Amino acid sequence: QVRLEESGGGSVQAGGSLRLSCAASGYTTSTNCMGWFRRAAGKAREWVATITSTDSTAYADSVKGRFTISKDNAKNTLHLQMNNLKFEDTAIYSCAACGTRGTFAFWGQGTQVTISS
Repeated sequence: QVRLEESGGGSVQAGGSLRLSCAASGYTTSTNCMGWFRRAAGKAREWVATITSTDSTAYADSVKGRFTISKDNAKNTLHLQMNNLKFEDTAIYSCAACGTRGTFAFWGQGTQVTISS
């Protein structure tokens, strides 16, 4: 059974940084794509970033240049380094992992990130 567990969320002031982690069990992070999504209060879920099995990355325009997605395959863990955080980055951040079809099939419960202006 695949389990994804996020950690690292919290409250910081605008301009600060946070590093989110997603520990995977029952899933090998090196074999398929993984990503981060977020959902702000009252808004739809928004894609944030993706990393492929070959470590190619892609980012939403809203976070490009500020966020960095990475994997530690030895620890089966996904990370999201978030710098220069803005008030509008406030959301619940969830990690996701792709299934055999290459689409996101597994989801974590999420971790709250709150940015104060």
